[in-house]
Amino acid sequence: MFLKTKIPPPIVTILFAIMIFYFSDNFAYIDLPFKIYISIFFIVLGFIVTFSSARNFKKKDTTVNPMKPNETSKLVTDGFFKITRNPMYLGMLLFLLGLSIYNGLIVGLIFLPLFVGYITYFQIIPEESAMLELFGEEFTVYMKKVRRWI
Repeated sequence: MFLKTKIPPPIVTILFAIMIFYFSDNFAYIDLPFKIYISIFFIVLGFIVTFSSARNFKKKDTTVNPMKPNETSKLVTDGFFKITRNPMYLGMLLFLLGLSIYNGLIVGLIFLPLFVGYITYFQIIPEESAMLELFGEEFTVYMKKVRRWI
Protein backbone atom coordinates (compact mmCIF):
# COMPACT_ATOMS: atom_id res chain seq x y z
CA MET A 1 0.00 0.00 0.00
CA PHE A 2 1.24 3.48 -0.84
CA LEU A 3 1.19 4.84 2.76
CA LYS A 4 3.57 2.23 4.18
CA THR A 5 6.55 4.04 5.73
CA LYS A 6 5.64 7.25 3.84
CA ILE A 7 4.56 9.52 6.71
CA PRO A 8 7.17 9.89 9.46
CA PRO A 9 5.84 8.53 12.78
CA PRO A 10 6.55 11.82 14.64
CA ILE A 11 4.27 13.58 12.12
CA VAL A 12 1.61 10.89 12.64
CA THR A 13 1.93 11.45 16.40
CA ILE A 14 1.52 15.21 16.00
CA LEU A 15 -1.55 14.70 13.80
CA PHE A 16 -3.11 12.41 16.41
CA ALA A 17 -2.25 14.93 19.16
CA ILE A 18 -4.04 17.63 17.18
CA MET A 19 -7.07 15.35 16.73
CA ILE A 20 -7.11 14.57 20.46
CA PHE A 21 -7.18 18.29 21.28
CA TYR A 22 -9.63 19.17 18.51
CA PHE A 23 -12.15 16.41 19.20
CA SER A 24 -11.91 16.30 23.00
CA ASP A 25 -14.91 18.63 23.38
CA ASN A 26 -17.06 16.16 21.41
CA PHE A 27 -16.66 13.36 23.98
CA ALA A 28 -17.70 12.85 27.57
CA TYR A 29 -15.14 14.17 29.99
CA ILE A 30 -13.66 12.34 32.96
CA ASP A 31 -11.96 14.68 35.40
CA LEU A 32 -9.38 12.63 37.25
CA PRO A 33 -7.88 13.86 40.49
CA PHE A 34 -4.30 14.99 39.90
CA LYS A 35 -4.87 14.71 36.14
CA ILE A 36 -2.18 17.29 35.39
CA TYR A 37 0.43 15.24 37.26
CA ILE A 38 -0.72 11.97 35.69
CA SER A 39 -0.64 13.63 32.25
CA ILE A 40 2.84 15.04 32.80
CA PHE A 41 4.05 11.64 34.03
CA PHE A 42 2.94 9.88 30.83
CA ILE A 43 4.16 12.67 28.54
CA VAL A 44 7.60 12.72 30.17
CA LEU A 45 7.76 8.91 30.23
CA GLY A 46 6.88 8.88 26.53
CA PHE A 47 9.70 11.29 25.73
CA ILE A 48 12.19 9.33 27.86
CA VAL A 49 11.32 6.01 26.20
CA THR A 50 11.36 7.49 22.69
CA PHE A 51 14.54 9.53 22.93
CA SER A 52 16.59 7.04 24.94
CA SER A 53 15.69 4.36 22.37
CA ALA A 54 16.67 6.65 19.50
CA ARG A 55 19.92 7.40 21.31
CA ASN A 56 20.49 3.66 21.62
CA PHE A 57 20.22 3.39 17.82
CA LYS A 58 22.76 6.21 17.43
CA LYS A 59 25.16 4.49 19.86
CA LYS A 60 24.93 1.32 17.79
CA ASP A 61 25.57 3.40 14.64
CA THR A 62 22.41 2.29 12.86
CA THR A 63 19.71 4.35 11.19
CA VAL A 64 16.92 5.94 13.18
CA ASN A 65 15.09 6.83 9.95
CA PRO A 66 11.76 4.94 10.02
CA MET A 67 11.21 5.80 6.37
CA LYS A 68 14.07 3.53 5.26
CA PRO A 69 14.04 0.41 7.45
CA ASN A 70 16.10 -1.49 4.87
CA GLU A 71 19.09 0.75 5.72
CA THR A 72 19.34 -0.71 9.23
CA SER A 73 22.84 -2.01 9.89
CA LYS A 74 22.40 -3.61 13.33
CA LEU A 75 19.62 -5.31 15.25
CA VAL A 76 19.24 -3.43 18.54
CA THR A 77 17.93 -5.64 21.35
CA ASP A 78 19.09 -3.95 24.55
CA GLY A 79 17.71 -1.10 26.64
CA PHE A 80 13.97 -0.66 26.15
CA PHE A 81 14.24 -3.06 23.20
CA LYS A 82 14.37 -5.88 25.79
CA ILE A 83 10.79 -5.00 26.78
CA THR A 84 9.25 -4.06 23.43
CA ARG A 85 10.35 -4.34 19.81
CA ASN A 86 9.06 -0.82 19.17
CA PRO A 87 9.92 1.41 22.14
CA MET A 88 9.95 4.61 20.08
CA TYR A 89 6.36 4.00 18.99
CA LEU A 90 5.42 2.97 22.52
CA GLY A 91 6.90 6.27 23.72
CA MET A 92 4.76 8.14 21.20
CA LEU A 93 1.71 6.23 22.43
CA LEU A 94 2.53 7.13 26.06
CA PHE A 95 2.80 10.79 25.01
CA LEU A 96 -0.65 10.58 23.38
CA LEU A 97 -2.03 8.83 26.48
CA GLY A 98 -0.82 11.77 28.58
CA LEU A 99 -2.58 14.20 26.23
CA SER A 100 -5.74 12.09 26.35
CA ILE A 101 -5.78 12.06 30.14
CA TYR A 102 -5.33 15.81 30.18
CA ASN A 103 -8.21 16.22 27.70
CA GLY A 104 -10.69 14.03 29.59
CA LEU A 105 -9.50 10.49 28.80
CA ILE A 106 -12.55 9.35 26.79
CA VAL A 107 -11.14 10.89 23.60
CA GLY A 108 -8.17 8.56 24.00
CA LEU A 109 -10.42 5.51 23.90
CA ILE A 110 -11.05 6.38 20.24
CA PHE A 111 -7.74 7.81 19.05
CA LEU A 112 -5.18 5.66 20.90
CA PRO A 113 -6.34 2.37 19.30
CA LEU A 114 -6.45 4.14 15.93
CA PHE A 115 -2.86 5.30 16.45
CA VAL A 116 -1.76 1.76 17.39
CA GLY A 117 -3.54 0.34 14.34
CA TYR A 118 -2.09 2.92 11.97
CA ILE A 119 1.49 2.62 13.26
CA THR A 120 1.28 -1.18 13.33
CA TYR A 121 -0.04 -1.52 9.78
CA PHE A 122 1.79 1.28 7.99
CA GLN A 123 5.06 1.35 9.94
CA ILE A 124 5.79 -1.67 12.13
CA ILE A 125 4.77 -4.46 9.74
CA PRO A 126 6.88 -3.03 6.86
CA GLU A 127 9.80 -2.56 9.29
CA GLU A 128 9.46 -6.15 10.48
CA SER A 129 9.53 -7.37 6.88
CA ALA A 130 12.76 -5.44 6.30
CA MET A 131 14.26 -6.77 9.54
CA LEU A 132 13.41 -10.35 8.54
CA GLU A 133 15.13 -9.80 5.21
CA LEU A 134 18.19 -8.21 6.80
CA PHE A 135 18.61 -10.32 9.93
CA GLY A 136 16.67 -13.53 9.20
CA GLU A 137 16.79 -16.05 12.03
CA GLU A 138 18.28 -13.54 14.50
CA PHE A 139 15.20 -11.33 14.12
CA THR A 140 12.84 -14.33 14.22
CA VAL A 141 14.32 -15.38 17.58
CA TYR A 142 14.02 -11.79 18.84
CA MET A 143 10.37 -11.65 17.69
CA LYS A 144 9.62 -14.79 19.71
CA LYS A 145 11.21 -13.37 22.86
CA VAL A 146 9.96 -9.75 22.76
CA ARG A 147 6.43 -8.55 22.02
CA ARG A 148 5.60 -5.99 19.33
CA TRP A 149 4.17 -3.35 21.69
CA ILE A 150 4.52 -4.51 25.31
